[in-house]
Amino acid sequence: MKKITRLPLLVAGLGVALTVAAFVSHPVDYPQEADPGVTLTGEVPAFVARGLDWLAAAQFDNGGWGAGTHANQGIRDPHAVQIDPATTAFSAMALLRSGSTLTDGPYHDNVRRALDYLLGMVETYPEEGSKISNISGTQPQAKLGQNIDVAMTAQFLTQVLPHTKHDKILRNRVGDALETCITKLSRAQDADGSWNSQGGWAGVLQSAMANNALEMADGAGLNVDKDALERSRRYQQNNIDATSGAVRTESAAGISLYSIASAQRATAKEAQALDEEVVSAAKEGRLKDATVSEENLQQLGYEAEEAQKMAEVYRQNKAATDMLRDDAVLTGFGNNGGEEFLSYMMTSESLAEAGGEAWDEWYQKRHTRLS
Repeated sequence: MKKITRLPLLVAGLGVALTVAAFVSHPVDYPQEADPGVTLTGEVPAFVARGLDWLAAAQFDNGGWGAGTHANQGIRDPHAVQIDPATTAFSAMALLRSGSTLTDGPYHDNVRRALDYLLGMVETYPEEGSKISNISGTQPQAKLGQNIDVAMTAQFLTQVLPHTKHDKILRNRVGDALETCITKLSRAQDADGSWNSQGGWAGVLQSAMANNALEMADGAGLNVDKDALERSRRYQQNNIDATSGAVRTESAAGISLYSIASAQRATAKEAQALDEEVVSAAKEGRLKDATVSEENLQQLGYEAEEAQKMAEVYRQNKAATDMLRDDAVLTGFGNNGGEEFLSYMMTSESLAEAGGEAWDEWYQKRHTRLS
């Protein structure tokens, strides 16, 4: 069980009626039978505790949450809005990541009711097509896109799956619902690897959430279309140019933060694996230095074309991380909106596992800003 002695912090907002307080420990990446536990030690900051309590109280009796609609943002009562799957999944993940499970923790009942709500939705909706609900016009859909419900539900189901290993019936239900969501996501993917044709105001973030869903499910041992995941990663990667520093923002509402954080997150797992491989080889004397380069990768057995591709992945990940040190970039649209929080979440996931100076710097900046 992994212990986090310094609480990685994230507060995420979905729509005007919802503020989610979430702890991001590390990208979910474990085989189905592994222990997924994360023990959070240390005192929970007061403002995060307030957010978690607010979130638990905002849940509907049937287990769902809602973020309202883009057309009517004046509603402040969290129980006066329409429930939607994306907000429910995101809210449940916040409580799950704060340490509560299906059976333990102060919010275990909230997590279980959210799971029941989402399972019922996936199980009763037709398997064909790319949706899991007829609910439309929600804030997440308007801002991110029509596939966000499936992407966020898949992420939550992947993270809750290991907590069902002692309940075979529930485990099978979660696994089946997750496979349904992953199939629907792959079915909806555009040829360029994105989900932009069904995108909203900042469609690049919907594509990023779908990429994360595929990557998480793949790490959990699900049957994920590897070609779909590869296309998705390369789409996000190509939104930034490591050499020139150019950032593509046509699907990011013109905001570079959204594209940069998405690219960083989509390349993080590969970049970290490359870093670990090269560092290990250098320590063992198989390489003269621990630089991730085409030459070193070829020396480790990579074919020339693959070495070039992976070295570029590494460069772009590092370039994205450097760009996100710029306060002007982190400002995003200019306020703490849902798109900003999703971007911060992805960078937290990208940096927390590796730790080190980059994570320490990021943590301090986010804690100061969000508190």
